[in-house]
Amino acid sequence: MSALTDEVKNLITSAVSGAGDILLTAQNVARENVVKAVSGVGTVAMGGIQAIDEVVSSGVEALAGAGTTATDAVVKLVRGAVDGAKDAGVAATEAAGEAATVAVKTASRLGLDIGAVAVSSVKGVIESAEDIGEESAELAKGAVLGSIRAADEIGSEAGSLVRKALLNAAALPHDVIDSLLTGKTE
Repeated sequence: MSALTDEVKNLITSAVSGAGDILLTAQNVARENVVKAVSGVGTVAMGGIQAIDEVVSSGVEALAGAGTTATDAVVKLVRGAVDGAKDAGVAATEAAGEAATVAVKTASRLGLDIGAVAVSSVKGVIESAEDIGEESAELAKGAVLGSIRAADEIGSEAGSLVRKALLNAAALPHDVIDSLLTGKTE
């Protein structure tokens, strides 16, 4: 396990066990660690996508390992990772897609609800768009496509589950979701 993975897991686990606000911690830990990893502070510098992979994967693992799979925490984790990626010079749409892909794959590996994690990932990306001044529909599109790509790689049943969860999520921009999943626009 890398030092980055250890740091993310330790900080999030500490917050879950009562040492702090899990939502704020997940967001801040993800943001700070993506920036640090890309800039090489305290570790070997890595590419932005690799940093997102490690931070989101270890964050979801820490949440699950500490007995919580709170979808609100996944929202903040993805939000922080995309914010950090943008700060580090990674293309926001690419970061959004990668964060969602990794969150869904990690959730599947851990036996978590991949539909809920996919929805949370898209919500986190939309919140991040507000933080970093990007177009939310474009970032949401990246996250939706990343979630679907990950689910399809897992299997056809997972793909169907994620598509259904995304279409049924009241808090997501349905015009974006519908056009991506059905090819129809309003």
